[in-house]
Amino acid sequence: MIKYMTAPRSANIKITLLVAAVIIVIATLVYTQYIVQQLLEKERSVADLYANSLEFIVSRTADQSDYSFIFNEVVLQSIDFPMVLTDGNNQPLLDYKLNARNVDFDTTLSSDEQKKVLQQIISGLDQDNTPIKVVLKVTPEDSMLQYLHYGESALITKLRWLPYIEIGVAGMFILIGYIGFSYIKRNEQSNIWVGMAKETAHQLGTPLSSLLGWVEMMKEYAAENPKQLSTILDMEHDLNRLYKVTERFSKIGSKPSLKEESLNEVIESVINYFKQRLPSRFAQGKKIDIEIDTKEQFHVNINRELFEWVIENLIKNALDAMEDNIGKISFALTSKGNTIFIDVKDTGKGIDMKYKKDIFRPGYSTKRRGWGLGLSLSKRIIESYHQGKLFVKESKIGKGTTFRIKLVK
Repeated sequence: MIKYMTAPRSANIKITLLVAAVIIVIATLVYTQYIVQQLLEKERSVADLYANSLEFIVSRTADQSDYSFIFNEVVLQSIDFPMVLTDGNNQPLLDYKLNARNVDFDTTLSSDEQKKVLQQIISGLDQDNTPIKVVLKVTPEDSMLQYLHYGESALITKLRWLPYIEIGVAGMFILIGYIGFSYIKRNEQSNIWVGMAKETAHQLGTPLSSLLGWVEMMKEYAAENPKQLSTILDMEHDLNRLYKVTERFSKIGSKPSLKEESLNEVIESVINYFKQRLPSRFAQGKKIDIEIDTKEQFHVNINRELFEWVIENLIKNALDAMEDNIGKISFALTSKGNTIFIDVKDTGKGIDMKYKKDIFRPGYSTKRRGWGLGLSLSKRIIESYHQGKLFVKESKIGKGTTFRIKLVK
């Protein structure tokens, strides 16, 4: 029903902020992984040092008390990651306490049960790192093969999770801030529109009352002139119409009273109003049909004045979508359970479905005239005052658009 147009500026800003957020997230993850890799290399060096130290200690026959001291006080103290030493067949060595460091398991278990637990731990360590081969030369002729299995320290595990935790916490605060800001913004916009609507109604009220009084006087003077009287009656009808519009504006921001009405009758009255004024829009031979396609009667609690306003806005929107002043607007009423559906379909130029939410945004308009408030106010009237829904059911470029209103009985 509206012209195809590029995404609004606010959407571009949101996309820019989203891209910036994604870049920050990726940069955080990449930098954290860089630090993790540096620490992993350091742990690998410590594990290599431990393996080389074992080989050196076993292969030397001289007094090694000095190196043993360095090995116990420096090398072993720098190991803060899980580590298990196994034989050449990847089986845990007999002295589990000596050959397994930073590994938690129940020491009250039997040797066989402890061995099974260690084998499971070794399997998990091998998924993190490739075991280091340790060749121990017991004698110049004989050597013994062992494997050093090691994993990641608790610090690295925490570092891996740190960026996700930071992103989650930051995302939570951003979400809370966005919701709060949106709520404040909606309230401010609502107060502005309510204030403008009530002020407009107030400003129109006084001159309208005076004009209606003058019309009554003119009717008395023109009682004997049928042509003048007919013109004055048309003027009165239009003034009453304008007074009705003023009443609608005065209801914005206040809780309207709802009562049971016939939807068929309300919609038909609006259609008849437009049918009387459609011929003035068209050149000869051009026509737009407006009809209600249902025989079943539907009754629901509504505020008649405000609901008529919604139907008028949908019809005006459909008329503006028919650039050639040729087409059709149809109303279809159906029900399912306690829900009544009102489909307003036109044969206009249609809209791109990616803009189906933007058209209800205040100020969004593709027409050269108008403030882009019709659909926004209509959505507010249906959803805030009638607890229903107003949305674009379907639309195709060049084929037309169908709006749907959902009301609950």
